[in-house]
Amino acid sequence: MAKRAFTEGSWRRDPLFRALVHAFMTCRQEKEYEDFLRDIATLSELQAFGERLECAKLLVQGHTQREVAEKTGASTTTVNRVAQFLANGSGYRAVLKGERCREAGEAKKQMETVEGGKGRKAGSLLRKYL
Repeated sequence: MAKRAFTEGSWRRDPLFRALVHAFMTCRQEKEYEDFLRDIATLSELQAFGERLECAKLLVQGHTQREVAEKTGASTTTVNRVAQFLANGSGYRAVLKGERCREAGEAKKQMETVEGGKGRKAGSLLRKYL
């Protein structure tokens, strides 16, 4: 059987992609995600995924593409591709929004455990994420 190629018009409907999405959805804990990712991707692919996510974070923070390339070591082509997906896609933005919400929740928990005069410090930590 000939190898099928994903195309921009059909990749979401491809049975192999659907199976991959469903496999990710079965993961419930961070270690399960880690183990699954390590099994399906090479170390260099995992590094590239992390690098792209860091590029997206820095671009959203307002850094220029050139600054992002210098800070992350990513190629300008990679940074430009990430910038295009930030502008036209929704995946990076959804993940980054979820990450900010998670970090804000963790900061709020920290603030709730701090008593007395230390509360102001925790409050400023919370504002950093909101």
